[in-house]
Amino acid sequence: MAGRAGGEARDVLVLLSPGQGSQQPGMLLPWLDLPDARPRLAAWSRRTGLDLLRLGTTGSADEVRDTAVAQPLLTAAALLTADALTGGTTPGAVCGHSVGELSVLAIAGVLTADDAVALATTRGAAMAQAAAARPTGMSAVLGGDPEQVQEAIAAAGLQVATVNVAGQVVVGGDRDALDAFAADPPPRARVRPLEVAGAFHTPAMGAAREALEQAVRDLRPAPPRCAVVANADGAVVADGAELVTRLVGQLTGPVRFDLCLTALADLGVTAAVELAPGGTLAALAKRALPAARVVALKEPGDLAAARALRTEPAHGTPADSTPADSRPADSTVARTAVPA
Repeated sequence: MAGRAGGEARDVLVLLSPGQGSQQPGMLLPWLDLPDARPRLAAWSRRTGLDLLRLGTTGSADEVRDTAVAQPLLTAAALLTADALTGGTTPGAVCGHSVGELSVLAIAGVLTADDAVALATTRGAAMAQAAAARPTGMSAVLGGDPEQVQEAIAAAGLQVATVNVAGQVVVGGDRDALDAFAADPPPRARVRPLEVAGAFHTPAMGAAREALEQAVRDLRPAPPRCAVVANADGAVVADGAELVTRLVGQLTGPVRFDLCLTALADLGVTAAVELAPGGTLAALAKRALPAARVVALKEPGDLAAARALRTEPAHGTPADSTPADSRPADSTVARTAVPA
């Protein structure tokens, strides 16, 4: 069952899990001293057939850019840092961006952590294979009148792949259509081609959706232990099976992170922590939830500030007080516009 929860007069902490584009070489290095980090990474490596410890520490930029590698690495990083932050307790709400939905379903108890990493591996490999099948890509559209932008996207034969915040849309489709769209952009809008393998979250990922559907067939998802805000429409979904169904459908449908942020405001979120490798969703949260205290987990030293959010009063000074309006309007596009 899906629905929106009204705001309540209580503190609500949300954990945010980033999507593809946030990964970087050496992203797991700072976290290897966490309790059980190395044995968990070793177990996940055996389960997935990928050496996640090597890839996450000494893997090259080209290796970690690979969709088949980036997605399980991101899922592993989010799960390790969530446990370090919460000690196994459940937050008030969770929300992931694209592949980040896998880790938050594990945090919410819908999936096991092992299953989440394994599904991220299947998902990443299937999306990489689908992207290699034909030349597709993605572009960010910045600014412009929303109606005119939508009309131009449709006229170009492209699909909306994600909306992060107002005025920041990512489209996907055939490369020829993307080139023509960039040559004749909507009025007062800029089009920025993205370095991605294919048109994620569009019908071009149909084969990947079928592969993930097969992979989840034998799962027995549990009901979530906290509010889970889903990518497709910002709905707060309370049924584990529906969350897994949405996880599959997400491969060929747009990520509406703008609606997710609206839902978090409706839930009364007063604090947000972006799990490692944090930074991009935290910036979006600062813009959309200006009264909330926000921390991005970039290194273990950030854990103290994040833990303090669980005890500080909601009217306290934000733990990470970098003002949202100090950033250019498109400053988050370079890292968040790859909704895979």
